[in-house]
Amino acid sequence: MKKKGDISKSMLRQYFLLIIPGFVIFTIGIIIPMVLAVRYSFTNWDGMAAEKTFIGFDNYIKLLKDPEVKNAWWFTIRFTIGNTILQNIIALLFAVALDSGIKAQKIYRAAFFIPCLISSVIVGFIWLRMYSNVLPAINDMLGTSINFLLFGEADTVLGGLLIANNWQWVGYWMLIYLAGLQSIPGDLYEAAKVDGAGPIKRFFNVTVPMLAPSFTICIVGITTGSLKVYDLLVSSTKGGPGRASTSIIYQTYTTAINGRQFGYGSAMSTSLVLVLLLVAVIQVRGLKKKEVQA
Repeated sequence: MKKKGDISKSMLRQYFLLIIPGFVIFTIGIIIPMVLAVRYSFTNWDGMAAEKTFIGFDNYIKLLKDPEVKNAWWFTIRFTIGNTILQNIIALLFAVALDSGIKAQKIYRAAFFIPCLISSVIVGFIWLRMYSNVLPAINDMLGTSINFLLFGEADTVLGGLLIANNWQWVGYWMLIYLAGLQSIPGDLYEAAKVDGAGPIKRFFNVTVPMLAPSFTICIVGITTGSLKVYDLLVSSTKGGPGRASTSIIYQTYTTAINGRQFGYGSAMSTSLVLVLLLVAVIQVRGLKKKEVQA
């Protein structure tokens, strides 16, 4: 008869064996490339030559002076801020509407969620055709002169991309808010009604504080996802017109692969990872404090 200690050791060995495949894949696919990228960021490697000359922090100093990198970061920051605000507001409004007991709720959920199952590359093609063919055709039918060529001008390309990205992902974040809403005890709303709170007061005094965990998930997820925008740009704007929609990841790709500056591109990717970690840590800490206060 096996002792408790022998059983626990046997279970630990089984758990370890189950973890090994995932750990190996994670190490090969994530950890090793990240370590190599950091290493290459201190060289002038072109991605092809066998020789990798160590140049210290020259690539990082160059990053601070490069106007193209600054423009890429400026677009990425504007896209991230716009995306984070719009997606959270729209997703929350949709979730509240679906939680109000409207008919055909399941159909609406499915309709809102389906776009997020589509690849971002396909979404880019869809909205490229929408702006260049479908909507202008409707324009002609109605005899109106609305400018739907949003991807064709530097002043409107950001708005066009925000529409496309929100169309794809709002349904995903809506479900997270909806799950949060349905976990709020009904007694809290009843108590608020007894105290004379109207719908608006109940929303801000009961719903919003109780949704604090959902806000943490959605805000951090949308922010970090927006900072990494790339697929949508590849199939829709290709970073244009000009370089008006070049994100930092798109700039990294064109620099490292097309420009054959692998060391410099590695420095860009390393700086992006550091920014992502910093933003995520600040957001999680700040939002977790709000959860405790709520």
